Amino acid sequence: MTSLMPKPENSPSASDRRTAIVVGGGVIGTTTALALQRAGWAVTLIEAEETPRAASWGNAGHIATEQAEPIASPAMVRGFAKRLFVRGGALALPPREIATWLPFSLRLLKAARPARYERAHQALAALLAQAMPAWQRHVAALGEPDLLRPDGHVVLWETPESAARGLANWQAADTGTARFRPLTEAELQDWRARVRAPIAGGIRFEGSGQIADPTRLAETTTARFVADGGTRLVARVASIGDGEVRLTDDRRLTADQIVVTAGVASAALLRPFGLKAPIIAERGYHLQTGPDVDWPADLPPVVFEDRSMIVTRFAEGLRAASIVEFARAQAKPDPAKWNRLRRHITALGLPIGADAKPWMGARPTLPDYLPAIGRVPRTKGVSYAFGHNHLGLTLAPITGELVAAMLEGATTATPMQSFALERFG
Repeated sequence: MTSLMPKPENSPSASDRRTAIVVGGGVIGTTTALALQRAGWAVTLIEAEETPRAASWGNAGHIATEQAEPIASPAMVRGFAKRLFVRGGALALPPREIATWLPFSLRLLKAARPARYERAHQALAALLAQAMPAWQRHVAALGEPDLLRPDGHVVLWETPESAARGLANWQAADTGTARFRPLTEAELQDWRARVRAPIAGGIRFEGSGQIADPTRLAETTTARFVADGGTRLVARVASIGDGEVRLTDDRRLTADQIVVTAGVASAALLRPFGLKAPIIAERGYHLQTGPDVDWPADLPPVVFEDRSMIVTRFAEGLRAASIVEFARAQAKPDPAKWNRLRRHITALGLPIGADAKPWMGARPTLPDYLPAIGRVPRTKGVSYAFGHNHLGLTLAPITGELVAAMLEGATTATPMQSFALERFG
């Protein structure tokens, strides 16, 4: 289905406007399409599904400005074994998927070497420093500033040992523009009254935030894009060339620029250009209640760090999310992951019942835990933005701004070399 709307008043005529096709309708694709549109491009956004179900809309809703250190790190390597799902952790490596996750894991280990990690750390920190301001600009341009709640988040620990260890880890970490303080005794008592498990300690972050309603974000973004003259096309892309997109029904679309924002599917679309994108589907799981839930709407996201689980109150319900599962995107969900979540929910006494809706989605992740943003070399009209792992929501608006600046030939807000796919050879 194609949506066509009148051009905004005082806009250039269609023949004068540069044209762009954005392939992929997740949060990266939609914000990139809007950023290009605001820069004066006539944009077509191609989505694979009428109702988006990607990780963009099923995540914890957390604007994670504090995660300035890539997950592919020496510390991650040292703690690998204790994080495994089979040992009670959140990292799942299904034996049946070993052909998928083993090559990726070997690349991840290389990316975690100290020198390479430090380069990635500097690049990611520079990008995250601009994430919250970009989000503030984005929701203001949408006319929906209340979609962003820049109220921080909470981290809790359940034993004195894990509280001491967790606090020391965060004190030693680079938290970017976010800052934290210990919870007061009164705040700890509030959480102890709210959950069943013992709470031994906690911290409150400032400078992070959340999206109030992911569904409204998706609907508002699409509505604004179409209202401002964008074309939304629900179709599947078979291949792309220099300035051309071929759909699976053999239709061909042309534009001055094509931007690939198709998540895990981006690797196959870019392979004919000789670009390597060793991407994996890092699958996450959640359970969510409906809106009538006994959990205050003004509580910030809370991380139960001993359980590797984050709980977020949205306008549409309470969501508990966890699990890092390396597998093929099309592999069937594993009910054991939801069962683990249910056990955590029961242990904590959270108001998420048996009627909670289960969800699984694939985060597009590259071995060094940096996104891929750049131009395809030796072409005039193809670029890409994908592979944002856990930070897709966090980095969506700044990614859109960077792509728009890059295609405009303007100076970008941060150096782009670290995000080019050429880093993989």
